[in-house]
Amino acid sequence: MRRIEQWVSRRKASLGLAAQALVAWSPRQLGLAATAAVVVGVVVGLVTVLIPNPVFGREIPPEPWNYPVWIVTSALTGILFATYVRPGAAATSRSDEPAAAGDGSDRRSARLGGFAAVLAWFAVGCPVCNKIALLALGYTGALTWFAPAQPVLAATALVLFAVAVVRRLQGQVVCPVPAVR
Repeated sequence: MRRIEQWVSRRKASLGLAAQALVAWSPRQLGLAATAAVVVGVVVGLVTVLIPNPVFGREIPPEPWNYPVWIVTSALTGILFATYVRPGAAATSRSDEPAAAGDGSDRRSARLGGFAAVLAWFAVGCPVCNKIALLALGYTGALTWFAPAQPVLAATALVLFAVAVVRRLQGQVVCPVPAVR
């Protein structure tokens, strides 16, 4: 029981640091997060036909859960993109020294975010329009096996995105990068 309490305590601390980082963001970071979220949202929405358009088609109509997953994925992607931008001159930092080379957590967060984006793309897309699923499973297999797995892919993608974003944001508070002058 004590281990569970410690784990929950660490998660609360991580979320607190992530929230602290978001509050300290510069307008530059906020603008990039919003822009990236809109761009990702439009691209994914058009290609998966969550935004109806004449260019792309979808044989199976979207499920109701596709829309919240799409919106949350877009928002988390925007936030993750913005974590890679140095704060503007108005931002304060704890140190004027350049940040030391990390333990590779930046690379891990980027990979985790990229993997989550691919999972989310597969999750909100049409199961029989997905060429990989169609080639691997056939039309019937895509409907029988891949379509029921899409909500699991969506949940996994959202959890992975959240972990990547929290790690990046937590790192901005624990090990801040000096502001651009």
